[in-house]
Amino acid sequence: MAKLIMWNLMTLDGFVEGPNRDISWHSDVWGEELEQFSIEQLNAAGGLLFGRVTYELMASHWPKATGEVADFMNAALKYVFSRTVKKSDWNNTQMFSADVPETVARLKRDSAKDIFLFGSADLASSLIPHGLIDEFRIAVSPVILGGGTPLFRPGEKVKLRLIDSRPLSVGIVILRYVPAPGQ
Repeated sequence: MAKLIMWNLMTLDGFVEGPNRDISWHSDVWGEELEQFSIEQLNAAGGLLFGRVTYELMASHWPKATGEVADFMNAALKYVFSRTVKKSDWNNTQMFSADVPETVARLKRDSAKDIFLFGSADLASSLIPHGLIDEFRIAVSPVILGGGTPLFRPGEKVKLRLIDSRPLSVGIVILRYVPAPGQ
């Protein structure tokens, strides 16, 4: 059975985007080092999982982009959960609208390789209470936004265990956590 790995870039104060969906701060840390890490992750992925908002952002960017990351993003199997968007023009995309926990559990059972949940803070928050996220990979960026969309919504407490930390020269630290035993 595949693992579901959540991957997110987050500010030091816990936001994944600023007001008005501003992610311009991503460009402050994106470079060869983070791109190489992303390629390593993408090569291990059996599929990518998105909520609607992240999907729309990705689908507006990657089909026009070039390079190794773009090639992978466009070829990868993508699973999108949305109550409003029913079809996709982005190749290899499957749309789902209901039974999110059950569908994600089935995707994990059926996949030979791990599935990565990119962005999609709302979707991640809906999966946490069901214990469906097997690993949390969070790149903490050295910026404080002071407001925006938080990575985690209010909900139940989940204890985690740090399994790795990796600082990059641009100032971000990639933290890897798994649910603590008994969760």
